[in-house]
Amino acid sequence: MALVNAARRGAPGRIRIIAGSLRNSRLDVADVPGLRPTAERLRETLFNWLAPSIEGARVLDLCAGTGALGIEALSRGAASVQFVEREARVARAIEQNLARLKQTGGAVAALDAQVFLRGTARQYDLVLLDPPFALGLWDALAQQLEQGGWLSTAAWIYVESPRAPTPALPANWRLQRESHAGDARGALYRRG
Repeated sequence: MALVNAARRGAPGRIRIIAGSLRNSRLDVADVPGLRPTAERLRETLFNWLAPSIEGARVLDLCAGTGALGIEALSRGAASVQFVEREARVARAIEQNLARLKQTGGAVAALDAQVFLRGTARQYDLVLLDPPFALGLWDALAQQLEQGGWLSTAAWIYVESPRAPTPALPANWRLQRESHAGDARGALYRRG
């Protein structure tokens, strides 16, 4: 997808919401080196998997980047989405997209994900875990989510990572489905 490739090179672009009330709405992608929007194919696959569970869900979009995953969740009926993005300029872009799309169910925290998870826990039904690949934060963030009380009893956790190696996640996170797009692996886990 040209927009994803443009975003990977640091050029600003736009990506679209795939389905739901915001279908075909465009999201502005900030001009920030290293920003890697989730491929449209992975987003579509993920939300097809989650279709029966997304309505009314409380969602945490950790390491939100463009915010496309969280906004897609709002578009498909999630009750609320907490976006966490450490880069202030990218967090502002998410806020601007939410305002332009008149989405009041989203809140943005301009914080590092690890710092956010040291705060007061709120339980989420779905966590979108897609940290910058270069930082390798999957294992540490997964442990904080599991041990910190951030997950509802049967929470869904989407983990986007490189195809290999597979992150070392908590033993009670059961792989339900996975898909690949380019060098990325999208995997959906269920807490059990």
